[in-house]
Amino acid sequence: MGIHHEVANQSGRGLARLLALVGFLAVTSAHADELSLLVNGKALHLGLPASRDLNENNWGLGLQYDWNRAHTNWVPFATVSRFRDSNGNPSYYAGGGVLYRFQFDGVHVDAGAVGFVMTRKDYNDDNPFLGVLPAFSVGTRNVAVNFTYIPKIEPKSVPLWFFQLKINLSNQF
Repeated sequence: MGIHHEVANQSGRGLARLLALVGFLAVTSAHADELSLLVNGKALHLGLPASRDLNENNWGLGLQYDWNRAHTNWVPFATVSRFRDSNGNPSYYAGGGVLYRFQFDGVHVDAGAVGFVMTRKDYNDDNPFLGVLPAFSVGTRNVAVNFTYIPKIEPKSVPLWFFQLKINLSNQF
């Protein structure tokens, strides 16, 4: 167990470095339009058996970078984050995706997909794994709620909705 545990720890540290690099590149890129702070906060587990007690307060922080989308409704983005997972363990991810924006008098509704690399202590022995999920956002230019649906993954999980508060930092300076 000692060698395998050390390999998992090294993978987690490597992913943490990757997340820091993605965050740095997002902050320093000259071509992007909006940098936002992500406040992770809530998971709603669906069909949770009474015998299971999962963490639904998934606190953590991250960044999202939305590229300039002049003359199009497509919003490409990069994201990096850390949060407490359903078992209370730290989880990390980095990824990117694209959303299609529907605009209504200052309020937007976005729908698309996000691809990512992630680590979780209780999944894949804390080794990085890849995933793709649907992604949604509802809000204004300054603040929005991001959310995604995570289906049941056999044999350990129940499906859930995961929510983040997205606060645009580009307009704050």
